[in-house]
Amino acid sequence: MEVAQETKIVVPDKQTIEEKLFQNKKRTYQMFLGQVDERVPEQEDIVRQKFEGKIKKYYTDIGKVPGILTEENKRRKILKDLGISEKIEEQKVKITEEIKESEPKIEDVTGQLPATTAISNQALNSIQKEQNDVLKMIPEKYRVKGEQSQSNSTAVSLVNALSNNQNAIALRQRKIVHPQWHAPWKLMRVISGHMGWVRCLAVDPMNRFFVTGSNDRTIKFWDLVEGKLMVTLTGHINTVRGLAVSDRHPYLFSCGEDKKVLCWDLEQNKVVRHYHGHLSGIYSLALHPELDLLVTGGRDATARVWDMRTKAQIHCLGGHSNTVEDIICQADEPQIITGSHDKTVRLWDIRTGSTIKTLTHHKKGVRSIVMHHDEYTFASGGSDKIRVWKLPEGDQLRNIPDHNTVVNSLALNKDNVLVSGGDNGTLYFYDWASGHNFQQIKTPVQPGSLSCEAGIFDIKFDRSSLRMITAECDKTIKIYKEDEEATQETHPIIFNNQNY
Repeated sequence: MEVAQETKIVVPDKQTIEEKLFQNKKRTYQMFLGQVDERVPEQEDIVRQKFEGKIKKYYTDIGKVPGILTEENKRRKILKDLGISEKIEEQKVKITEEIKESEPKIEDVTGQLPATTAISNQALNSIQKEQNDVLKMIPEKYRVKGEQSQSNSTAVSLVNALSNNQNAIALRQRKIVHPQWHAPWKLMRVISGHMGWVRCLAVDPMNRFFVTGSNDRTIKFWDLVEGKLMVTLTGHINTVRGLAVSDRHPYLFSCGEDKKVLCWDLEQNKVVRHYHGHLSGIYSLALHPELDLLVTGGRDATARVWDMRTKAQIHCLGGHSNTVEDIICQADEPQIITGSHDKTVRLWDIRTGSTIKTLTHHKKGVRSIVMHHDEYTFASGGSDKIRVWKLPEGDQLRNIPDHNTVVNSLALNKDNVLVSGGDNGTLYFYDWASGHNFQQIKTPVQPGSLSCEAGIFDIKFDRSSLRMITAECDKTIKIYKEDEEATQETHPIIFNNQNY
């Protein structure tokens, strides 16, 4: 019987390895020690050709110094030897100080254009006098022809620049818009009925009822006066994220995270049309005020334009790189405006389906857009601040930076009261023209709910602008109204000019 021999693994000693490394370094050092200062000798022909090539490549276009510059250098040297150049510099400093003393201070400008005639004449006469005195010190043979006229033109240009600077300072004074007084708002009614977060709202054009969509996959109709439940519609299989009641048809349009866009007949309370095409959840929809068009946007980063009657997709508006959170439509150009989580707002041409302009001022995602009822402007809100834009150019007019939270919704009534709803359950009320924040409300959560469920997802005013409806995270719908007993004496405007 053979016995297997055990194999021994020989582990080299650590000290032995270190000694070998040291010997290797020592041999390498001795090998190259004598060649440290030695260099490959350079051949003169190669060096000369290298420099000739550089000169030809980089300095051929320069050529010789022009004769005019040579004469000017000689003239400057002679003036320096005579000591005249130093006197010229002194006169220039003196003239500059006199102009600064005669120039009006910025603090004295109050919005009106200052009278610059006397100052301009005084500065012009002083400059001409000093220039003539300096020219007299220069010998005749060293003077350049046309120097007198050149000095006069320089003086005139300096005076004109002074005048333009004063005018610019006067026009730069910012006009402060004082806020209009608005009555404060107070909670009127709390409505419970949904089994999940209330995500969206829509108000009837006749102001008889309003509609809500929720995480419980239902659509509920509520009486606007009494707040009672009228009808519950079921048809979605996931959260309902967008609602719109048509002004010209007896239709209700809804969309949700189940990729469905449904058209409901309000006379029969059933679905009559489906619109298929989105690749992911749909977060917003809007109806065109004059055309039979429906626009939807969602997580597939597109906004799609649909024909209401034929259910055909007219355009697929691509360009956003993240979720399209809100859409508004109007009769004037641009007829479609979208806000996205990619921090941009896009203005669209409805005829070609292309982007007219992309607004990139926001630093965080845009969650809500609201159109002004009279002005040709709109506001957009997100996680950073609220910005007001001018149409059709898309220029930014102003920003409202007070609401320091994620703004989920914006609403504007006919009295120019702008309301923003935040993720922390706060409502901020602003005067549209001045941006003055005249009221802040912390919404109370429903008994039994957590304080973190105080978020506000959607805000809508009714058609009379006397009631404000909010859809909230605590599964309730709250209705606010103006305080009828409030006056300007009991609630005065506290406006600080330094903040605006």
